[in-house]
Amino acid sequence: MKDLVTDIKSLQEETLKNLQNSKANNTVRAYKSDFKDFGLFCAQNGFKNLPSDPKIVSLYLTHLSTREVKLSTIKRRLVSIGVIHKMKGHYLDTKHPVIVENLMGIKRRKGTVQKGKKPILINDLRKILKVLDEQKIEDIKKLRDKSIILIGFSGGFRRNEIVSLDYEDLDFVFEGVKITVKRSKTDQFGEGSIKALPYFENNLYCPVTVLKRWLNISKITKGPIFRRFSKGSKLTSYRLTDQTVALIIKDYLNKAGIDSKNYSGHSLRSGFATSAAESGAEERSIMTMTGHKSTEMVRRYIKEANLFKNNALSKIKI
Repeated sequence: MKDLVTDIKSLQEETLKNLQNSKANNTVRAYKSDFKDFGLFCAQNGFKNLPSDPKIVSLYLTHLSTREVKLSTIKRRLVSIGVIHKMKGHYLDTKHPVIVENLMGIKRRKGTVQKGKKPILINDLRKILKVLDEQKIEDIKKLRDKSIILIGFSGGFRRNEIVSLDYEDLDFVFEGVKITVKRSKTDQFGEGSIKALPYFENNLYCPVTVLKRWLNISKITKGPIFRRFSKGSKLTSYRLTDQTVALIIKDYLNKAGIDSKNYSGHSLRSGFATSAAESGAEERSIMTMTGHKSTEMVRRYIKEANLFKNNALSKIKI
């Protein structure tokens, strides 16, 4: 009997490890960050945060709604609280009526159309690259930043996917480059995927040509593609962080005279999807490149891209 109890305990420990490993590192960090805010709310109000119960969680959601937090953020916080409970071996009924009905009330009060961060569209991209080329910095830095921006946009990459790329993930072929994404947010089983970026006619905006130039000047032949520079502008072997990529994008937006407060590190990815939709790309082909598993977000990009297409007002002659 004692052996059986020991076996069950070890099985529980292994199960918890599997639950933790089922999520990408960045995703787990995001869950923990969300749960930290929930923990702070509980501490301030004398509640227990782990395990918690649906009534306390519902109160927290109401608390968020009074602080003008977006509905999408409130939903994400709920998911995070549920996942952390599961990872710690606790059960929390996130579908309990007191949570579900409260969310429905919050949704009605707030409405579902909420303003998110803007996508970086083609005209924005041109302005960014123009100001980047005008910077009085070393060519090697320019090429790194230019490559990050063009690869990020052209491949519809997430920030963490960009910084996770290694030289070994690249396969240059006659048509362009095939890039292996070893793991992403929606690829929880680590199956990987391949994105194909073709050569552009205009070398100035060609992600493949600029990437080749970056690899040539940096002399990178293995390991991380996008690396940090030391204070003395010497290229190191250290991989960039996804936060640094966001800062690089915001910096060039500001230098191009575009208010970066309206944009995020995600804006390259959403910019690709919106621009592709504007150009008539099919929903499925956009999803193949971006790695979206659900059509909901892609359809939102397509809807936004089509706002001025077949617009009834354009038919009125004044």
